[in-house]
Amino acid sequence: MPPDSGCWMTMQILAVTNMYPTPANPALGTFIEQQVESLRTVGLDVDVLILERAIQGRRVYLYLTERLSQKTHTVRYDLVHIMYCGIMAEFATKAVQNIPTVVTIHGSDLFGNQLARPVERLSAYLGIVASRRAARRADGVITVSSRLRDALPKDIDRSKVRVIPCGIDLQRFRPQDPAQCRKVLGWHSNALHILFATNGNPIKRPLLASKAVEVLQQLGTRAEMHEMRGIPYDQVPIWINASDALVLTSQHEGSPTILKECLACNVPVVSVDVGDVRELIAGVEGCSIATADPADLAAGLHAACSTGRRINGRSRIERLSLKRTADQIHEFYREILDTKAPVAFA
Repeated sequence: MPPDSGCWMTMQILAVTNMYPTPANPALGTFIEQQVESLRTVGLDVDVLILERAIQGRRVYLYLTERLSQKTHTVRYDLVHIMYCGIMAEFATKAVQNIPTVVTIHGSDLFGNQLARPVERLSAYLGIVASRRAARRADGVITVSSRLRDALPKDIDRSKVRVIPCGIDLQRFRPQDPAQCRKVLGWHSNALHILFATNGNPIKRPLLASKAVEVLQQLGTRAEMHEMRGIPYDQVPIWINASDALVLTSQHEGSPTILKECLACNVPVVSVDVGDVRELIAGVEGCSIATADPADLAAGLHAACSTGRRINGRSRIERLSLKRTADQIHEFYREILDTKAPVAFA
């Protein structure tokens, strides 16, 4: 409890991100926006510096040092949280002076993108190098899965690393009537509907997902795959609840948000073994891990959909509510600041 002396203060946090929803791209970085809002909900004063990487390209980083200098000289921030790694985090952790920094690693910023074109693969590799440097320099490191933590270079002090997956809005993502959701979307009522979420990145392996659905069709099942890409965020729960199952075929992931959202809606999941998927679906009847083989994925989808019942995934995902993850991040901030100064924060 705060002492009676009233010396407790609200933390001033600067969040730095290159992914944030815009009117033109409402699905971009919604998980970052939600995390910022959840941190505000638990009592932190969070300002956001948005780098419009999707619009301005890599040149946006040329002005990062100047923009950070302006922000940190205008407001006395207690901590700077860079909410994605790569080049942005490398520049930011070098530019910020005399203020503790935290970086969050989400997936491709440490694993790269081996399925992209050569130039993009090189860019991703440089991003990996930058992520490692930023993680060494930062006062705290958050990885969204234990697999990412284990992929960090051995010379990074594990005592400053925390595994904190992004949380889920359990009020928004909840079970709804599948038939009504299909009616809203205009989907057939007499077919299996397989959801595939993509942002256009080759690491999602859309061809593998479509081949798995083709195998289902060849076995006599009327199945349709629905690619969910760039739709308004308020429509995502409808897409999920209209689906019979999610198929996830990524080459790698950190802690896939779409999987957690499906679990919150009690929609079955069939996935390759990436990120923290195995941990999240362990023991959830109707969910399964498959190899990166269309026939194996199809078998998992058939088993998931054959009962016609929803799963009990929501109880598994309740520990990853936005508030609980915000509380964990808040506590991590406290730990870092306690080692830097004797001031107590609320």
